Amino acid sequence: MLLFRIVYKIRAAKTIAIFCLLLLADTIYADVKLASPFCDHMVLQYNTIVPVWGTGDPCEKISLQIGKQTKTAIANVTGEWMIQLNKISAGGPYTITISGKNKVVINDVYAGEVWVCSGQSNMDMTVAREDRYWCGVFNEKEEVAAADYPLIRVFDTDFSPAAMPQSEVKGKWEIVSPQTVGHLSAAAYFFARDLQKKINMPIGLITTAFGASTAEAWIRKEALAEEPAFKKLLDNFNDKMTKYETDTAGQNKYRADYAKWKIDVAKAKAEGKDEVRGPKNPDPVRDQHNPYVLWNGMVKPLVPYAIRGALWYQGESNSPTAAIYRQLMETLIKDWRQQWNRGDFPFIYVQLANIGKKIDSLPAMGGAEAIKREAQLQNLSILNTAMVVAIDNADPNDMNNVHPKNKQEIGRRLALAAEAIAYGEKIAYSGPVYEKMKVEGDRIRLYFKHVNGGLTAKEDVLNGFAIAGEDKNFVWGNAKIDGNTIIVSNPAITKPVSVYYGWGNNPPVSLYNKENLPASPFRTDSTNK
Repeated sequence: MLLFRIVYKIRAAKTIAIFCLLLLADTIYADVKLASPFCDHMVLQYNTIVPVWGTGDPCEKISLQIGKQTKTAIANVTGEWMIQLNKISAGGPYTITISGKNKVVINDVYAGEVWVCSGQSNMDMTVAREDRYWCGVFNEKEEVAAADYPLIRVFDTDFSPAAMPQSEVKGKWEIVSPQTVGHLSAAAYFFARDLQKKINMPIGLITTAFGASTAEAWIRKEALAEEPAFKKLLDNFNDKMTKYETDTAGQNKYRADYAKWKIDVAKAKAEGKDEVRGPKNPDPVRDQHNPYVLWNGMVKPLVPYAIRGALWYQGESNSPTAAIYRQLMETLIKDWRQQWNRGDFPFIYVQLANIGKKIDSLPAMGGAEAIKREAQLQNLSILNTAMVVAIDNADPNDMNNVHPKNKQEIGRRLALAAEAIAYGEKIAYSGPVYEKMKVEGDRIRLYFKHVNGGLTAKEDVLNGFAIAGEDKNFVWGNAKIDGNTIIVSNPAITKPVSVYYGWGNNPPVSLYNKENLPASPFRTDSTNK
């Protein structure tokens, strides 16, 4: 049997060699080319196996040299190749040389920590306003001027949805400086800035985000198809595609509108005005609300680039599917981890901020925002995740602004979470998280995780707690801190069964721990905790 296996392997190797020779005889030669994320100024993940991949001629021998490492690979019959580098020490700069029938040199390469940063517009929102009216953070001018961090580099992908999985995405690595930071993700930048002060090494950010995108747009088609709850999403997309393919009049109208828009854009740019919003493309593939189109074009080309973890800032666009948002995010996290094949890497996400008119008179108002925040709270059951609470982060100048300008605080909280779950620091990184309740006569006692030195009330007043009996008619509760617990009651409720906290679009909130981190909204009778 052993002899048979040896003979079989020899014959197989000869067959492949002969096939390659025949293929090469009839092939137009192509230069060795690296995959999209591999270019000047990049950051490689240190202290781990690092895959480097690209294309060349079928069966071509590829050599890669970095530092003292030299690795080789043979391209497959379609010209694809991958090399696995041994662990690289943090620091740099390194030079990478890739040789085949041609030579490619990548300069100014550092090794450090790499994080993928994804989601919708609050991740895409840039430090400076520039030509997008909804961008720009508090103290924008000062933040831009102070952004001198040569060892923070950002690879930002272009919007490139696709019907099928892609191998390339447009983007480049940029060094953070006053000249570049204005058009870089604010949340990602402030995260890296604060984190670098603690870990003192290069940080690479791969930002792949787009405004108004839904969670399902970032999930692989096959992963969505495995869940019956997502069948309607896929069926609706298929129906849209069928309708679009036969709508030639709609396609022609879009082409005409697009041509006019290009003229308007050029005029606006010449006059120093904001970019003019373009006509809506009727192609469903170009719609960031549809399933898997952003995975195909903006995530798949990045896999399996070596990373430490992922940051996620999204949820506003999933109001129509709030009831399944928890499952969507469970699927996204699970499948991203499987596709990257780097174990249960840290996944840190931002819970939705408060938004809209503040209404203090009605307790436990609920709504889609509350349901999605609860889903995000429940997602903490996933191993190696952390959640940044943002229920206190609405734009104080415009409560209806879906793009809060205080991204500095979001970045700080993201960095705290990373320090704790990715780097093992024993620090407070979360506000109080509801754990359990106990009925004590005519009152309810609430217990919390992450009390971190004790509970405290913003401005020394506890509000935002609603209490109800079996009829579920909620009234505002009288809440007080008792050690590491909170007691809630109301004279009108003699047999309480439930407490809701921060349950609305823009509810009153007040609970923090002594590390000044806010508590997540919750309800004690939630199912599937």
